Amino acid sequence: MNSFNTADLKPEMYFTHDVTLDKSFLLLPTTVPLSKEIIEALKDWDFNQVFSEGNITTTSQVFDYTAVEEEEEQKPKEKPNLGEAVRKIMENASLENAEADTNADTSRLDIVQKVYSEYLNYINAVYTRYATHKELNLEEISATVKELCIFIKENCRYVLRFQPTQVAKSKSFLVSHSMRSTILAITIGMQLRLPLSKLIELGVASILHEIGMIRIPPQTYMNDRPLTAAEKRLMFTHPILGYGILKNYDFPLSICLGVLEHHERENGSGYPRHLTSNKISLYAKIIAVACNFEAITAPREYKEEQSSYEAMIEMLKNNRQVYDETVIKALLCKLSLFPIGSYVYLSDGKLGQVVDVNPENPRNPLVQILTETEENGDPKIRQTSDTGLRILRALSKEETLDIKKALGTDNTKEDSEAELISEEEFLMDA
Repeated sequence: MNSFNTADLKPEMYFTHDVTLDKSFLLLPTTVPLSKEIIEALKDWDFNQVFSEGNITTTSQVFDYTAVEEEEEQKPKEKPNLGEAVRKIMENASLENAEADTNADTSRLDIVQKVYSEYLNYINAVYTRYATHKELNLEEISATVKELCIFIKENCRYVLRFQPTQVAKSKSFLVSHSMRSTILAITIGMQLRLPLSKLIELGVASILHEIGMIRIPPQTYMNDRPLTAAEKRLMFTHPILGYGILKNYDFPLSICLGVLEHHERENGSGYPRHLTSNKISLYAKIIAVACNFEAITAPREYKEEQSSYEAMIEMLKNNRQVYDETVIKALLCKLSLFPIGSYVYLSDGKLGQVVDVNPENPRNPLVQILTETEENGDPKIRQTSDTGLRILRALSKEETLDIKKALGTDNTKEDSEAELISEEEFLMDA
């Protein structure tokens, strides 16, 4: 095993064999060049040496990333933005006008879903711009997140209804996971009464918390098989890589730490620094809860998704005390025990869908009675309680699919694109 001084490392160097930290923790495979961010991160954390069975070289033995990046540089540079699409949506069918519709709830849900898709497109553009042109614009992303915070605040009960199988199946996991995690993180932040400036920072950190994945060879995670031990060790580096990227672009330390620490756990079982409890930043605590809830409820190539009710129960159990209890409580208060979007069986024998929370009691949310409407055509929405109309149970996955098919809302189309692995697959103790 050869050792190399961190002070001697230069960007764009390659190694002829994998590079490790402390002679065991995989830092880079032979396919990836050293970057300025990685070198700075090593120095920041006092890693004075790295180790490899091979030697330094100036070219990759596996794949020439530089050639791809030079080719991409020749393409027109269009800055990522929400474009005219959102403005046209709001002009042609504003949320205010939707309130006057004969079926206001359905109309508003349709509008919100269109706007949601535009934010997905925006996140996709942000990641693509960094991957191809190494550009990240803090001011622009912050301005967009500010609009997103307002959008979520005004449409929380609608936007939380969207299930993983209903949104952007054609998008990569990186994009859809970042979008859903950001929605949940901002929602939690609102429950914790964070000021708008902090919500914006939280949203930026959440959107970019997986940016380090771009520096990892896609063949590592674009598959439907379990990761090898070496691949897992490589995946453990993505928070460090993300931190280095954002620091290099002068993002605020609070945002950088949210990205670096989003896999840290309250009991010290996380990574990369095995921090505990009060040593973990608030943004990282929130993103950790949002990511895990998203990972449980999202389908993957190697596992089936669980219902949002099952995910909430698992979060509340908080086995091994890995997540912050205050953050979990905030998630519960914003989504309820039977989270918004869940299909439930009621004490009067009817079926319903949870459409909003009860701020006074998260066990008793508002439910829309399926297949029934008020005399004026509006959806029939009822408040559940401990003594009146009660939720007896959440519907199973099979029952939910049957209901969606009967209602004509089943959007679970098969997608041939490979998806990235889930957040929790990265954990050492998973």
